[in-house]
Amino acid sequence: MCDNCGCNVTDANRHLLEGDEHHTIEVLENLLHENDLQADHNRAHFEHHGVFAVNIMSGPGSGKTSLLEATIHALPPGIRIAVIEGDLETENDAERIRRHGVPAIQITTGMACHLDAHMVHEALHELDLNGIDILFIENVGNLVCPASFDIGQHRNVLLLSVTEGDDKPSKYPIMFRAGAQVLITKTDLLPYIEEFSVDRARAAIRAVRGDMPIIELSSKNGNGMAQWVDWLLQSVAERKVEA
Repeated sequence: MCDNCGCNVTDANRHLLEGDEHHTIEVLENLLHENDLQADHNRAHFEHHGVFAVNIMSGPGSGKTSLLEATIHALPPGIRIAVIEGDLETENDAERIRRHGVPAIQITTGMACHLDAHMVHEALHELDLNGIDILFIENVGNLVCPASFDIGQHRNVLLLSVTEGDDKPSKYPIMFRAGAQVLITKTDLLPYIEEFSVDRARAAIRAVRGDMPIIELSSKNGNGMAQWVDWLLQSVAERKVEA
């Protein structure tokens, strides 16, 4: 939770405080409750339109946007995608996605180090959900706060870059417990980063979530991308059956 840094309160949910800024516990409970209601509403939107929503989470610089760029080209023709980008400032990531001809909505969170369901709902008004099979929501680069906020997604995907260190799952277990899939990214750099051990990373992930599926991949050379795309397509098919 963001009790200390105060980023529970965002521009999108500030109206819910109703003058109770000084009653900390009540405010936090109210915000989380309202966030969960909004998340359920978002999910109902997705399910009504047959959209599979994926929340992409990681620390800064793990390769989230690069993964999305590679995924755009790896998915088979006919799979329609859109992206919601979360960042504190700038539209840099959204502009990168738009260059590939994919709709991308940028959310700038200001001081908030996570997306919340209200932010995502506002962004949905700028998308035609009838024309989307997969909606990728790239959360703010942070290995703590995003795990506490349901945004209406169907699955959480966690990225762990070989440049970050193989002990991150042990240090930030809440994030990894919240995931449905872990991607070990930037594996093309493994020959140059002796400090990172895939075996240690896998062991750390298993210690947190023993049943967590893991894919090793590189957005740069394409290794592992086919497995990632298979997971996405299978998830889309499962959503359509459930609908």
